[in-house]
Amino acid sequence: MRQISDIALKLASLSVYKEILHQPVVKALYRLLWATNTTPQEVALAWGELIQALADKRQIKQAAHAILQVVLYDQNIFSQLAAADEVEYDLKQVAQRDLTVLMEAARITPQDILNGCKFAEELKNLKLPQWETGEPESILKGTPSQVLSQLMEFYKEHGCGIFAQYNAFIWRKQTIMPVEFPDQIQISDLKGYEEQRRLILDNTEAFLCGLPANNCLLYGDRGTGKSSTIKAILNQYHTRGLRMIEMPKEFLKDFPDLVAKIACLPMKFIILIDDLSFTEQDNTYASLKSVLEGGIAAKPDNALIYATSNRRHLVREAFSDRDGDEVHRSDTIQESLSLADRFGLCVNFSIPDKQKYLDMIIEIAEQRGMQEHLDQLLCGAEQWAIIRGGRSPRCAQQYMNFAEAAIKSGRNI
Repeated sequence: MRQISDIALKLASLSVYKEILHQPVVKALYRLLWATNTTPQEVALAWGELIQALADKRQIKQAAHAILQVVLYDQNIFSQLAAADEVEYDLKQVAQRDLTVLMEAARITPQDILNGCKFAEELKNLKLPQWETGEPESILKGTPSQVLSQLMEFYKEHGCGIFAQYNAFIWRKQTIMPVEFPDQIQISDLKGYEEQRRLILDNTEAFLCGLPANNCLLYGDRGTGKSSTIKAILNQYHTRGLRMIEMPKEFLKDFPDLVAKIACLPMKFIILIDDLSFTEQDNTYASLKSVLEGGIAAKPDNALIYATSNRRHLVREAFSDRDGDEVHRSDTIQESLSLADRFGLCVNFSIPDKQKYLDMIIEIAEQRGMQEHLDQLLCGAEQWAIIRGGRSPRCAQQYMNFAEAAIKSGRNI
Protein backbone atom coordinates (compact mmCIF):
# COMPACT_ATOMS: atom_id res chain seq x y z
CA MET A 1 0.00 0.00 0.00
CA ARG A 2 2.94 2.29 0.74
CA GLN A 3 4.22 1.98 -2.84
CA ILE A 4 0.91 3.23 -4.24
CA SER A 5 0.88 6.18 -1.81
CA ASP A 6 4.47 7.01 -2.74
CA ILE A 7 3.63 7.20 -6.46
CA ALA A 8 0.59 9.35 -5.70
CA LEU A 9 2.78 11.75 -3.71
CA LYS A 10 5.36 11.86 -6.47
CA LEU A 11 2.68 12.71 -9.04
CA ALA A 12 1.47 15.48 -6.74
CA SER A 13 4.98 16.92 -6.74
CA LEU A 14 5.32 17.20 -10.54
CA SER A 15 6.68 20.60 -11.51
CA VAL A 16 7.29 21.45 -15.19
CA TYR A 17 4.86 18.71 -16.26
CA LYS A 18 2.30 19.66 -13.58
CA GLU A 19 -0.48 20.36 -16.12
CA ILE A 20 -0.42 16.72 -17.22
CA LEU A 21 -2.39 15.91 -14.06
CA HIS A 22 -5.39 17.53 -15.80
CA GLN A 23 -5.21 15.18 -18.80
CA PRO A 24 -8.07 12.59 -18.66
CA VAL A 25 -6.05 9.36 -18.31
CA VAL A 26 -3.42 10.75 -15.90
CA LYS A 27 -6.12 12.54 -13.90
CA ALA A 28 -8.12 9.32 -13.56
CA LEU A 29 -5.04 7.32 -12.54
CA TYR A 30 -4.05 10.00 -10.03
CA ARG A 31 -7.51 9.89 -8.42
CA LEU A 32 -7.41 6.09 -8.28
CA LEU A 33 -4.05 6.09 -6.49
CA TRP A 34 -5.34 8.41 -3.78
CA ALA A 35 -8.62 6.49 -3.51
CA THR A 36 -6.85 3.34 -2.29
CA ASN A 37 -6.68 4.93 1.18
CA THR A 38 -10.34 5.99 1.30
CA THR A 39 -13.33 3.68 0.74
CA PRO A 40 -14.23 0.79 -1.58
CA GLN A 41 -16.80 3.06 -3.23
CA GLU A 42 -14.19 5.71 -4.05
CA VAL A 43 -11.86 3.11 -5.51
CA ALA A 44 -14.66 1.61 -7.62
CA LEU A 45 -15.63 5.05 -8.95
CA ALA A 46 -12.03 6.00 -9.73
CA TRP A 47 -11.37 2.60 -11.34
CA GLY A 48 -14.35 3.07 -13.64
CA GLU A 49 -13.16 6.56 -14.60
CA LEU A 50 -9.72 5.25 -15.53
CA ILE A 51 -11.16 2.46 -17.68
CA GLN A 52 -13.48 4.98 -19.37
CA ALA A 53 -10.61 7.39 -20.05
CA LEU A 54 -8.51 4.58 -21.53
CA ALA A 55 -11.46 3.35 -23.60
CA ASP A 56 -12.04 6.86 -24.98
CA LYS A 57 -8.43 6.81 -26.20
CA ARG A 58 -8.77 3.18 -27.36
CA GLN A 59 -5.82 2.37 -25.12
CA ILE A 60 -7.15 -0.20 -22.61
CA LYS A 61 -4.32 -2.53 -23.66
CA GLN A 62 -1.78 0.29 -23.93
CA ALA A 63 -2.12 2.30 -20.72
CA ALA A 64 1.55 3.29 -20.67
CA HIS A 65 1.17 4.74 -24.14
CA ALA A 66 -1.87 6.78 -23.07
CA ILE A 67 -0.20 8.07 -19.89
CA LEU A 68 3.12 9.07 -21.45
CA GLN A 69 1.98 10.31 -24.87
CA VAL A 70 0.64 13.53 -23.33
CA VAL A 71 4.25 14.41 -22.48
CA LEU A 72 4.88 14.97 -26.20
CA TYR A 73 2.24 17.69 -26.46
CA ASP A 74 2.47 19.41 -23.10
CA GLN A 75 3.42 23.08 -23.37
CA ASN A 76 5.59 24.15 -20.47
CA ILE A 77 8.77 26.09 -19.87
CA PHE A 78 10.93 23.04 -20.54
CA SER A 79 9.24 22.08 -23.85
CA GLN A 80 9.31 25.72 -25.03
CA LEU A 81 13.00 26.17 -24.31
CA ALA A 82 13.83 22.73 -25.70
CA ALA A 83 12.06 23.64 -28.93
CA ALA A 84 14.27 26.73 -29.10
CA ASP A 85 17.36 24.67 -28.10
CA GLU A 86 17.91 26.90 -25.07
CA VAL A 87 17.47 24.54 -22.08
CA GLU A 88 19.86 24.98 -19.18
CA TYR A 89 21.22 22.09 -17.10
CA ASP A 90 19.14 22.78 -13.97
CA LEU A 91 15.89 22.71 -15.91
CA LYS A 92 16.92 19.45 -17.58
CA GLN A 93 17.32 17.88 -14.15
CA VAL A 94 13.88 19.07 -13.06
CA ALA A 95 12.30 17.69 -16.24
CA GLN A 96 14.12 14.37 -15.90
CA ARG A 97 12.83 13.95 -12.37
CA ASP A 98 9.25 14.53 -13.61
CA LEU A 99 9.75 12.01 -16.40
CA THR A 100 11.01 9.43 -13.90
CA VAL A 101 7.81 9.84 -11.89
CA LEU A 102 5.56 9.60 -14.93
CA MET A 103 7.36 6.53 -16.25
CA GLU A 104 6.92 4.85 -12.86
CA ALA A 105 3.21 5.69 -12.84
CA ALA A 106 2.81 4.33 -16.37
CA ARG A 107 4.01 0.89 -15.20
CA ILE A 108 1.28 0.50 -12.57
CA THR A 109 -0.89 -2.57 -13.16
CA PRO A 110 -4.40 -3.39 -11.87
CA GLN A 111 -2.80 -5.96 -9.56
CA ASP A 112 -0.53 -3.29 -8.08
CA ILE A 113 -3.63 -1.27 -7.19
CA LEU A 114 -5.35 -4.25 -5.60
CA ASN A 115 -2.20 -5.23 -3.68
CA GLY A 116 -1.87 -1.72 -2.36
CA CYS A 117 -5.48 -1.40 -1.27
CA LYS A 118 -6.61 -2.25 2.28
CA PHE A 119 -9.94 -3.64 1.05
CA ALA A 120 -8.64 -5.73 -1.85
CA GLU A 121 -10.98 -8.67 -1.17
CA GLU A 122 -14.10 -6.53 -1.54
CA LEU A 123 -12.83 -5.18 -4.84
CA LYS A 124 -11.92 -8.63 -6.19
CA ASN A 125 -15.53 -9.68 -5.81
CA LEU A 126 -16.55 -6.87 -8.19
CA LYS A 127 -14.58 -8.49 -11.05
CA LEU A 128 -13.41 -5.05 -12.15
CA PRO A 129 -12.33 -4.62 -15.79
CA GLN A 130 -8.57 -4.81 -16.27
CA TRP A 131 -6.14 -2.72 -18.28
CA GLU A 132 -2.74 -3.66 -19.65
CA THR A 133 0.25 -1.37 -19.39
CA GLY A 134 1.65 -2.29 -22.80
CA GLU A 135 4.51 -0.21 -24.20
CA PRO A 136 4.87 3.53 -24.79
CA GLU A 137 5.89 4.73 -28.23
CA SER A 138 9.58 4.46 -29.05
CA ILE A 139 10.48 8.08 -28.31
CA LEU A 140 9.33 7.53 -24.69
CA LYS A 141 11.23 4.25 -24.17
CA GLY A 142 14.54 3.91 -22.35
CA THR A 143 16.02 5.30 -19.16
CA PRO A 144 14.78 8.69 -17.94
CA SER A 145 17.96 10.37 -19.24
CA GLN A 146 17.52 8.72 -22.65
CA VAL A 147 13.86 9.75 -22.81
CA LEU A 148 14.86 13.29 -21.85
CA SER A 149 17.31 13.51 -24.76
CA GLN A 150 14.80 12.00 -27.17
CA LEU A 151 12.13 14.44 -26.02
CA MET A 152 14.41 17.42 -26.48
CA GLU A 153 15.06 16.34 -30.06
CA PHE A 154 11.32 15.90 -30.60
CA TYR A 155 10.53 19.39 -29.29
CA LYS A 156 13.33 20.88 -31.36
CA GLU A 157 12.00 19.28 -34.55
CA HIS A 158 8.24 19.50 -34.00
CA GLY A 159 7.70 22.40 -31.60
CA CYS A 160 5.80 22.26 -28.33
CA GLY A 161 2.27 22.04 -27.00
CA ILE A 162 -0.60 22.00 -29.47
CA PHE A 163 1.83 23.32 -32.09
CA ALA A 164 3.61 19.95 -32.02
CA GLN A 165 0.33 18.12 -32.45
CA TYR A 166 -1.32 20.30 -35.10
CA ASN A 167 -0.20 22.49 -37.99
CA ALA A 168 -3.29 24.60 -38.70
CA PHE A 169 -5.27 26.74 -36.27
CA ILE A 170 -8.05 29.32 -36.17
CA TRP A 171 -8.48 32.26 -33.81
CA ARG A 172 -11.84 32.07 -32.02
CA LYS A 173 -13.09 33.26 -28.64
CA GLN A 174 -9.70 34.75 -27.75
CA THR A 175 -8.14 31.31 -28.21
CA ILE A 176 -5.91 29.60 -30.77
CA MET A 177 -7.98 26.54 -31.64
CA PRO A 178 -6.50 23.60 -33.60
CA VAL A 179 -7.96 22.52 -36.93
CA GLU A 180 -8.09 18.74 -36.69
CA PHE A 181 -8.71 18.09 -40.39
CA PRO A 182 -6.96 20.81 -42.44
CA ASP A 183 -7.04 20.95 -46.22
CA GLN A 184 -4.31 18.60 -47.51
CA ILE A 185 -3.86 20.31 -50.88
CA GLN A 186 -0.32 20.20 -52.25
CA ILE A 187 1.57 22.63 -54.48
CA SER A 188 1.63 19.90 -57.15
CA ASP A 189 -2.19 19.88 -57.16
CA LEU A 190 -2.32 23.53 -58.26
CA LYS A 191 -2.11 24.26 -61.97
CA GLY A 192 -0.92 27.44 -63.65
CA TYR A 193 0.34 30.63 -61.95
CA GLU A 194 3.84 29.18 -61.51
CA GLU A 195 5.51 32.60 -61.41
CA GLN A 196 3.05 33.94 -58.84
CA ARG A 197 3.57 30.91 -56.61
CA ARG A 198 7.33 31.15 -56.99
CA LEU A 199 7.25 34.68 -55.53
CA ILE A 200 5.25 33.47 -52.53
CA LEU A 201 7.36 30.34 -52.05
CA ASP A 202 10.59 32.38 -52.18
CA ASN A 203 9.18 34.80 -49.60
CA THR A 204 8.21 31.90 -47.33
CA GLU A 205 11.62 30.25 -47.74
CA ALA A 206 13.30 33.50 -46.71
CA PHE A 207 11.04 33.72 -43.67
CA LEU A 208 11.86 30.17 -42.56
CA CYS A 209 15.59 30.80 -43.03
CA GLY A 210 15.50 33.86 -40.79
CA LEU A 211 15.99 36.27 -43.72
CA PRO A 212 13.93 39.44 -44.32
CA ALA A 213 10.46 38.59 -45.63
CA ASN A 214 7.32 40.53 -46.46
CA ASN A 215 3.69 40.35 -45.53
CA CYS A 216 1.89 39.13 -48.62
CA LEU A 217 -1.38 40.03 -50.35
CA LEU A 218 -2.73 37.60 -52.92
CA TYR A 219 -5.40 39.41 -54.93
CA GLY A 220 -7.35 38.80 -58.10
CA ASP A 221 -10.31 37.01 -59.59
CA ARG A 222 -12.35 34.40 -57.79
CA GLY A 223 -11.42 30.74 -58.10
CA THR A 224 -7.83 31.36 -59.17
CA GLY A 225 -6.24 29.50 -56.26
CA LYS A 226 -5.25 32.27 -53.85
CA SER A 227 -6.41 30.56 -50.67
CA SER A 228 -5.35 27.15 -51.97
CA THR A 229 -1.83 28.45 -52.56
CA ILE A 230 -1.46 29.53 -48.93
CA LYS A 231 -2.85 26.23 -47.63
CA ALA A 232 -0.48 24.31 -49.90
CA ILE A 233 2.46 26.33 -48.55
CA LEU A 234 1.61 25.13 -45.04
CA ASN A 235 1.56 21.52 -46.23
CA GLN A 236 4.90 22.04 -47.98
CA TYR A 237 6.74 23.59 -45.04
CA HIS A 238 5.12 22.36 -41.82
CA THR A 239 7.99 19.91 -41.30
CA ARG A 240 10.30 22.93 -41.09
CA GLY A 241 8.42 24.46 -38.18
CA LEU A 242 5.82 26.47 -40.11
CA ARG A 243 2.36 26.82 -38.56
CA MET A 244 -0.70 28.70 -39.78
CA ILE A 245 -3.36 30.57 -37.82
CA GLU A 246 -6.46 31.80 -39.65
CA MET A 247 -7.77 35.07 -38.22
CA PRO A 248 -11.24 36.10 -39.45
CA LYS A 249 -11.43 39.77 -40.41
CA GLU A 250 -13.91 40.61 -37.66
CA PHE A 251 -11.34 39.61 -35.02
CA LEU A 252 -8.49 41.83 -36.24
CA LYS A 253 -8.86 43.96 -33.14
CA ASP A 254 -7.68 40.87 -31.20
CA PHE A 255 -4.31 40.88 -32.97
CA PRO A 256 -2.36 42.06 -29.89
CA ASP A 257 -3.81 39.12 -27.92
CA LEU A 258 -2.75 36.67 -30.63
CA VAL A 259 0.72 38.19 -30.74
CA ALA A 260 1.08 37.72 -26.98
CA LYS A 261 0.39 33.99 -27.35
CA ILE A 262 2.88 33.24 -30.14
CA ALA A 263 5.70 35.81 -29.81
CA CYS A 264 7.78 33.68 -27.42
CA LEU A 265 7.34 30.42 -29.34
CA PRO A 266 10.16 29.05 -31.49
CA MET A 267 7.94 28.10 -34.44
CA LYS A 268 7.24 30.33 -37.45
CA PHE A 269 3.66 31.44 -38.05
CA ILE A 270 1.70 32.60 -41.06
CA ILE A 271 -1.41 34.49 -39.98
CA LEU A 272 -3.98 33.97 -42.72
CA ILE A 273 -6.67 36.60 -43.33
CA ASP A 274 -8.85 35.12 -46.06
CA ASP A 275 -11.20 36.96 -48.43
CA LEU A 276 -10.26 40.38 -47.13
CA SER A 277 -12.21 43.48 -48.17
CA PHE A 278 -13.74 46.50 -46.48
CA THR A 279 -16.36 49.11 -47.08
CA GLU A 280 -15.34 52.73 -46.59
CA GLN A 281 -17.43 52.85 -43.43
CA ASP A 282 -15.72 49.76 -42.04
CA ASN A 283 -13.14 51.01 -39.57
CA THR A 284 -11.76 47.51 -39.07
CA TYR A 285 -9.21 48.28 -41.75
CA ALA A 286 -7.58 50.72 -39.34
CA SER A 287 -6.82 47.73 -37.09
CA LEU A 288 -5.13 45.93 -39.97
CA LYS A 289 -3.09 49.00 -40.90
CA SER A 290 -1.86 49.17 -37.34
CA VAL A 291 -0.97 45.48 -37.43
CA LEU A 292 0.98 45.79 -40.68
CA GLU A 293 2.89 48.92 -39.70
CA GLY A 294 2.97 51.35 -36.86
CA GLY A 295 1.00 49.72 -34.07
CA ILE A 296 2.32 49.41 -30.54
CA ALA A 297 1.60 45.67 -30.61
CA ALA A 298 3.81 45.06 -33.62
CA LYS A 299 3.88 41.84 -35.56
CA PRO A 300 6.51 39.55 -33.96
CA ASP A 301 9.58 38.36 -35.85
CA ASN A 302 8.21 34.81 -35.97
CA ALA A 303 5.02 35.77 -37.85
CA LEU A 304 3.97 36.98 -41.30
CA ILE A 305 0.53 38.02 -42.50
CA TYR A 306 -0.72 36.42 -45.72
CA ALA A 307 -4.06 37.79 -46.92
CA THR A 308 -6.28 37.03 -49.90
CA SER A 309 -8.72 39.38 -51.57
CA ASN A 310 -10.64 39.82 -54.78
CA ARG A 311 -9.75 43.53 -54.60
CA ARG A 312 -6.31 45.05 -55.18
CA HIS A 313 -6.99 48.05 -52.96
CA LEU A 314 -9.10 46.12 -50.41
CA VAL A 315 -11.48 49.02 -49.64
CA ARG A 316 -14.65 49.00 -51.71
CA GLU A 317 -15.31 52.43 -53.18
CA ALA A 318 -18.20 53.72 -55.31
CA PHE A 319 -18.29 56.87 -57.42
CA SER A 320 -20.89 58.24 -55.04
CA ASP A 321 -18.29 58.04 -52.26
CA ARG A 322 -16.32 60.77 -54.03
CA ASP A 323 -19.17 63.23 -53.66
CA GLY A 324 -19.93 65.06 -50.48
CA ASP A 325 -18.71 68.05 -48.53
CA GLU A 326 -15.45 66.71 -47.10
CA VAL A 327 -12.76 69.38 -47.46
CA HIS A 328 -9.78 67.02 -47.78
CA ARG A 329 -11.47 64.22 -49.69
CA SER A 330 -8.24 63.25 -51.47
CA ASP A 331 -6.63 62.53 -48.09
CA THR A 332 -9.41 60.09 -47.24
CA ILE A 333 -9.02 58.35 -50.60
CA GLN A 334 -5.27 58.02 -50.07
CA GLU A 335 -5.86 56.61 -46.59
CA SER A 336 -8.16 53.95 -48.03
CA LEU A 337 -5.69 52.99 -50.76
CA SER A 338 -2.70 52.94 -48.42
CA LEU A 339 -3.78 49.72 -46.74
CA ALA A 340 -2.75 47.49 -49.65
CA ASP A 341 0.56 49.38 -49.89
CA ARG A 342 1.50 48.08 -46.46
CA PHE A 343 1.82 44.56 -47.84
CA GLY A 344 5.41 44.30 -49.03
CA LEU A 345 4.52 41.63 -51.59
CA CYS A 346 1.33 41.89 -53.70
CA VAL A 347 0.74 39.05 -56.14
CA ASN A 348 -1.97 39.12 -58.81
CA PHE A 349 -4.01 36.03 -59.73
CA SER A 350 -6.11 36.89 -62.78
CA ILE A 351 -8.53 34.78 -64.83
CA PRO A 352 -6.61 32.66 -67.39
CA ASP A 353 -7.23 32.93 -71.10
CA LYS A 354 -8.70 30.01 -73.02
CA GLN A 355 -5.36 28.33 -73.81
CA LYS A 356 -4.11 28.51 -70.24
CA TYR A 357 -7.42 27.13 -69.03
CA LEU A 358 -7.17 24.19 -71.43
CA ASP A 359 -3.54 23.66 -70.40
CA MET A 360 -4.82 23.21 -66.83
CA ILE A 361 -7.27 20.58 -68.05
CA ILE A 362 -4.39 18.74 -69.76
CA GLU A 363 -2.21 18.86 -66.63
CA ILE A 364 -5.01 17.59 -64.39
CA ALA A 365 -5.83 14.81 -66.87
CA GLU A 366 -2.20 13.70 -66.88
CA GLN A 367 -2.04 13.82 -63.09
CA ARG A 368 -5.14 11.62 -62.85
CA GLY A 369 -4.08 9.21 -65.59
CA MET A 370 -6.88 10.21 -67.97
CA GLN A 371 -4.82 11.08 -71.08
CA GLU A 372 -6.73 8.62 -73.24
CA HIS A 373 -9.86 10.73 -72.79
CA LEU A 374 -8.12 14.03 -73.47
CA ASP A 375 -10.00 14.92 -76.68
CA GLN A 376 -13.31 14.30 -74.97
CA LEU A 377 -12.26 16.29 -71.91
CA LEU A 378 -11.09 19.31 -73.89
CA CYS A 379 -14.29 19.30 -75.90
CA GLY A 380 -16.45 19.66 -72.81
CA ALA A 381 -14.16 21.91 -70.76
CA GLU A 382 -14.97 25.18 -72.52
CA GLN A 383 -18.70 24.52 -72.45
CA TRP A 384 -18.46 23.84 -68.72
CA ALA A 385 -16.64 27.16 -68.22
CA ILE A 386 -19.30 29.07 -70.15
CA ILE A 387 -22.07 27.54 -68.05
CA ARG A 388 -20.14 28.29 -64.85
CA GLY A 389 -19.56 31.91 -65.78
CA GLY A 390 -15.84 31.94 -66.53
CA ARG A 391 -12.56 30.07 -66.70
CA SER A 392 -10.51 29.51 -63.56
CA PRO A 393 -8.45 26.81 -61.83
CA ARG A 394 -11.42 26.12 -59.57
CA CYS A 395 -13.64 25.68 -62.62
CA ALA A 396 -11.06 23.32 -64.17
CA GLN A 397 -10.89 21.19 -61.01
CA GLN A 398 -14.69 21.03 -60.70
CA TYR A 399 -15.06 20.07 -64.35
CA MET A 400 -12.45 17.32 -64.02
CA ASN A 401 -14.16 15.95 -60.90
CA PHE A 402 -17.42 15.78 -62.85
CA ALA A 403 -15.80 14.34 -65.97
CA GLU A 404 -13.78 11.68 -64.11
CA ALA A 405 -16.85 10.50 -62.21
CA ALA A 406 -18.87 10.38 -65.43
CA ILE A 407 -16.23 8.46 -67.40
CA LYS A 408 -15.60 5.93 -64.63
CA SER A 409 -19.35 5.42 -64.22
CA GLY A 410 -19.83 4.83 -67.95
CA ARG A 411 -21.80 8.05 -68.51
CA ASN A 412 -21.32 10.66 -71.21
CA ILE A 413 -19.63 13.90 -70.25
